[in-house]
Amino acid sequence: MTADPYLSVKALTKYIKKKFDADPHLRDVYVKGELSNVKIHTSGHIYFTLKDQSSRLPGVMFATAAKNVKFRPESGMTVLIRGDVNVYESSGQYQLYAQSMQADGIGDYYLAFEQLKKKLEQEGLFAPQHKKQLPRFPRRIAVVTAQTGAAVRDILTTLSRRYPLSEVVLIPTLVQGKEAGKDIVKSIEAANRNDFDVLIVGRGGGSIEDLWAFNEEQVARAIFQSAIPIISAVGHETDTTIADFVADLRAATPTAAAELAVPDRGELMNRLMNARTVLYRLTASKITDERRSLKRLQDSYPLAYPERLYRPFIERINRADESLQREVGQQLMRRKDRFTRLESQLQSRIPRDRIAKAEADVRRFAGRLEFLTQNTFRTNAQALSSAMRTLDALSPLKIMDRGYSITYQNEQVINKAAALNVDDELTIRMSDGNVHAKVTEINFEHKGEPNDG
Repeated sequence: MTADPYLSVKALTKYIKKKFDADPHLRDVYVKGELSNVKIHTSGHIYFTLKDQSSRLPGVMFATAAKNVKFRPESGMTVLIRGDVNVYESSGQYQLYAQSMQADGIGDYYLAFEQLKKKLEQEGLFAPQHKKQLPRFPRRIAVVTAQTGAAVRDILTTLSRRYPLSEVVLIPTLVQGKEAGKDIVKSIEAANRNDFDVLIVGRGGGSIEDLWAFNEEQVARAIFQSAIPIISAVGHETDTTIADFVADLRAATPTAAAELAVPDRGELMNRLMNARTVLYRLTASKITDERRSLKRLQDSYPLAYPERLYRPFIERINRADESLQREVGQQLMRRKDRFTRLESQLQSRIPRDRIAKAEADVRRFAGRLEFLTQNTFRTNAQALSSAMRTLDALSPLKIMDRGYSITYQNEQVINKAAALNVDDELTIRMSDGNVHAKVTEINFEHKGEPNDG
């Protein structure tokens, strides 16, 4: 009874899948194309079709890889994808399994920035009517930034110099890295649970990757929902983040944020001096009138206490002396603060610390190089093993072990009886050796074949 030559659909699909698995060129492919039919599942998986002018290729990116994509994939985008190609057995079709995805011609961070900016602008988070007014004379100011660095020093120094009457509270916060966005949100919420008049949120300059926490949606919504007026102070003057658009006021630098948060003591003093000048003028006018009255009185009645005439001038001298002492003390404090900052900067430039950091970087890179080398060896060993198994499966010797043989005449392979004549000498190759034979008779199995009779 002959065996059934027909395969099941499952068996054939599995065989095709094994062929895909055995091909090393399909395990790591780089493909460029246009996205279409993009569907982002609630689980985080991204299903799509990658196409060009003449072909279409279904694809999927699972949630573990999709979470590393900075932008939101949309139909019509041209992207660069790295992944592998294999057969999806349930549908019997091959598809692309994406491991990474990048926008073609535009940076991932810039694309994600523009997408979120457009979304929040449409929701009205940037609208002027939502901006809160800053108090003119804040009593308590919270600063959400890193505990160390130039930004916090600039903010605290400027606030102390311009308006020492306000209480400044630093809320130490992560401002860089994967967890920075969550930490900024937590700090803003913590500030709103306390009695603050102004909230400064920011950090020093850096690359777009360094500032990315201030481009996250959760940070933007936390700023929008804050009951406390927020000044955004992120990076340098040329840096712009989503936080700048949502905040009630945007400062070009951390120092500028401190200047916007409080009035300038010098300006206040000038206003007070102007007011004092007006008061002096009014007082002088009043004195003139009183002197006229006094003169009239002097003509008829002498003053009992003449020292009262110069008493106001003594008080002015005393006040001027006290003001001079305060100014000298403040000058000394500013000189001391500047000396402390210069000393701190000098400490940060010690060569020993830089050498230690460089040595740590070398050790880290050496470890990574060793890991990549071992990983490459393992990958090549697996590919070699797979190729050897495939070669062994296709070897003619394996076929001969099942009872087949090869017939030679004059070192030429004979595959038809018509090529032989009676008394021809042959060599028959079997799995364990060669057999020498002589043709005694030729029989043809099909009509129309030649014979020797």
